[in-house]
Amino acid sequence: MSLRERIEALADAVGIEFNGEHRALFQEFKTALNRGEIRAAERTPAGEWRVNSWVKRGILLGFRIGKMIDMTANENLRFYDKDTYPLRATTIHESVRIVPGGSSIRDGAYVAPGVVCMPPMYINVGAYVDDGTMVDSHALVGSCAQIGKRVHLSAAAQIGGVLEPVGAVPVIIEDDVLVGGGCGVYEGTIVRERAVLAAGTILTGSTPVYDTVRGKIYRRTSEAPLEIPAGAVVVPGARASTNEQGRAWGLSLYAPVIVKYRDERTDAASQLEDYLR
Repeated sequence: MSLRERIEALADAVGIEFNGEHRALFQEFKTALNRGEIRAAERTPAGEWRVNSWVKRGILLGFRIGKMIDMTANENLRFYDKDTYPLRATTIHESVRIVPGGSSIRDGAYVAPGVVCMPPMYINVGAYVDDGTMVDSHALVGSCAQIGKRVHLSAAAQIGGVLEPVGAVPVIIEDDVLVGGGCGVYEGTIVRERAVLAAGTILTGSTPVYDTVRGKIYRRTSEAPLEIPAGAVVVPGARASTNEQGRAWGLSLYAPVIVKYRDERTDAASQLEDYLR
């Protein structure tokens, strides 16, 4: 049986007591995650993102198998978690720069050669971070989030995790995207290649995005997640409240706005990142 078939069979099992054989299978699964051989979602040749539900089920299985243990580092740093998900062991041979200062990568996450981790940052289980990406200080890469090549997740950027339901698309940040400081990308949003999110931009499943260049409004639907087009430059904005009381009070609602599409000036403004890698 393939790894997928064995994981799905164990995930379907009800009322069993997990043993050493089951733990060995889960370790094999987690090793494949760490190596990037399997991932929670992947892009098809047509450019669509496909969820690998069995991988997400395998990650959830790890929580069922695991037992709470004391992971305390010292008397001032006390941690208690499932023994199936310790911090991931890393070595210099992986060519990942982890700058001293308190960053953590959870076991079961893929971090490619050339990634730079600035302290303190956190990469959660199931995440996939491709080569040349910088994860800046106080940035979070949530569970199963898929981060492309040469992405810059600026300081305090929050890339949300989507582990359940298992069929849901996780947050996707494609190649060469710049995510500004304090941005938040949540609920399965897909940010296409070379897009720029200005500092403070928040994208969620319930947030409409207004494209002033193309005259369109982008929303999540029952069939598809919210998508930011390739090369779009998105800034925080506002729109007037349309209900009677909102108009009476002069209220505005938060609204991300696409003000332009990436050009040579935008590329020049973001070129400094290359010198930091």
